[in-house]
Amino acid sequence: MVIVTVFMLVLGGLALWWLARQGLMEKPWLQESTVGNVPETGASRRPSAMIGLGVFLTVAGALFALLVSAYSMRMAMPDWRALPVPALLWINTAALAAASIALQCAQAAAQRGDLADTRTGLLAGGAASLVFVVGQLLAWQQLHLLGYFLATNPANSFFYLVTAVHGAHVLGGLVALGRTGARAWRDHDPDRLRLSVQLCTLYWHFLLLVWLILLALLTGWADRFAEICSRVLS
Repeated sequence: MVIVTVFMLVLGGLALWWLARQGLMEKPWLQESTVGNVPETGASRRPSAMIGLGVFLTVAGALFALLVSAYSMRMAMPDWRALPVPALLWINTAALAAASIALQCAQAAAQRGDLADTRTGLLAGGAASLVFVVGQLLAWQQLHLLGYFLATNPANSFFYLVTAVHGAHVLGGLVALGRTGARAWRDHDPDRLRLSVQLCTLYWHFLLLVWLILLALLTGWADRFAEICSRVLS
């Protein structure tokens, strides 16, 4: 349960920080009017798409927290047989990190109005994300060839489940990223393009954070960390 608690604390802290940045934590009754006697509403000036993304990430984070909780509790059962983690997962992790960095560069380019670098960053981020998805499928194939099938052991089932759920989120993000790339090549409203790139970048940072937590869980590193914390606290 230590792992789940840490995960929820991190998620809650990020959610509060994000809400504070959007202005949703403001107290309108304490603000002074700036135009005549019309009071400020305290409503967020951020685009509704940004608010929607924040709500979606909160829900998705709760889903992953439930998966982590179920994984942690199930692995304590006597019939749990941990499966070997394919080394390919580390390459996939590097690819997802590269995608997150590429989109951060694309966001910076969009902010300064550099359309060429924005397009390059979007292409690089999309390509690295595709490498991640293909790499995950290859990791599944490796495990299947070694005899680690879906229903053979609870550990196998959870491995396929958590990686599939995360992969589905990556594929969904690729759809949005493709639409953003199409907007960049059509050279439409630069403000809309900046917003779209920013949304994609935030989403990919979220995907990377969740994957790192899942990887720590799947490789057993999170369990060793929990043991160290228990020894220190005791």
